[in-house]
Amino acid sequence: MFDTKIAIVLRDDLAPWQALNVTAFLTSGIVAQAPEIIGQAYRDAGGNVYNPLSVQPMVILAADQETLRTIHRRSLERQVLSSAYVEEMFATGHDAANREVFAQFAPEDAKLVGLALRTDKKIVDKITKGARMHP
Repeated sequence: MFDTKIAIVLRDDLAPWQALNVTAFLTSGIVAQAPEIIGQAYRDAGGNVYNPLSVQPMVILAADQETLRTIHRRSLERQVLSSAYVEEMFATGHDAANREVFAQFAPEDAKLVGLALRTDKKIVDKITKGARMHP
């Protein structure tokens, strides 16, 4: 049905609140990259209107730190635009601070806790090889 695939890869040692927080932030980056994935507003039987959601499913994967680094490297090598979240961003309180702390790290020394990407299905599968379905 879709030529592309959305994958969110989370480090496998995150607390539940961290995993949910990172997933939400990374998803917003995918939507910003591809606003066409947002469908129409939802309406219930009572006529209430709700926000539109993504028309494309997303797969949530888990990986250890080393596998996540490998996935990150593969995405950079293939020049796939991604959303990324580093551990230090948990200690910040706003977007400008997030960008400031993010900019302090190169890919090889970042403590990445999550990465999201959307591109051709086969490329996503190659990039995320080694990750497993999130429990």
